[in-house]
Amino acid sequence: MMTRTHRSSLFALVLSVAALQLPACSPSHSDRITIGSKNFTESFILGELMAQQIEAHTRLKVDRRFYLAGTYICHQAALAGRIDVYPEYTGTALTAILKQDAGGDKADVYQRVKSEYERRFGLTLGPAFGFNDTFAMEIRGEDARRLNINTLSQAAAFTPRWRAGVGYEFMERPDGYRGMAAAYGLHFAENPRVMDLGLLTRALRDRQIDLAAGNATDGLIPALDLFVLEDDRHYFPPYEAVPVVREQVLREHPEVGQALAGLAGKISDPEMQQLNYSVDGQHRDVKEVAREFLRRKGLVP
Repeated sequence: MMTRTHRSSLFALVLSVAALQLPACSPSHSDRITIGSKNFTESFILGELMAQQIEAHTRLKVDRRFYLAGTYICHQAALAGRIDVYPEYTGTALTAILKQDAGGDKADVYQRVKSEYERRFGLTLGPAFGFNDTFAMEIRGEDARRLNINTLSQAAAFTPRWRAGVGYEFMERPDGYRGMAAAYGLHFAENPRVMDLGLLTRALRDRQIDLAAGNATDGLIPALDLFVLEDDRHYFPPYEAVPVVREQVLREHPEVGQALAGLAGKISDPEMQQLNYSVDGQHRDVKEVAREFLRRKGLVP
């Protein structure tokens, strides 16, 4: 029987090979930058915001390679030179890539990740976009009101009768399901259902699951009357959204760093949630949503 360690090693190997086999997009060309993103709406939006910002403030052409699966694929694609920039989260980089303990405030976590990415990978972090997209354990609002619960600690009394739904990465990550369940003593009626992040909130609404491991800036949380349980034991680290950039790109094109700096601190938690809702809830075009936001912030004409 294959052990969990062997499965994890095989999984990492497959991801690495897949990333290295991504079609070459010539990121080293002197007139071209390639932006990547993960395979969920928020990452897609951030990728488009960065692409339009670079197009507006430099003479570089921008290739978009969005929906590159998850964290490990994007990281390997950057290491392999297949993409130059992609949006990441500091807590994700700290735990999933660097395999470090999830401790420290947001400034400490940012600096630890930045230093290690530069030392080990030839990558660096741009300034944070301004919001913290932590994991959010969501339940239906009607259940929160009926049971009078606000925190994950309080939820532990009810989870033996609940079914949980999680994303693929959350099930495997060191800062994910197993650690959280142990920290709060959570026991569910059955093993968590693992599904695409985009399906979690609707599965919760439709009563296919009773708790979803989503994200705090999910645009459908208020729209679907969902309730985010407080992480009252502070299990999760800060997850500031940041650009990850190849250092070679910044040496060759310092104007890319200047363009990305224009996005520093420009997106609040509520603003990111509204951007997500514009795409997921209102089904608007991502390019249009990004352009409208950048104009509203005075970043593009």
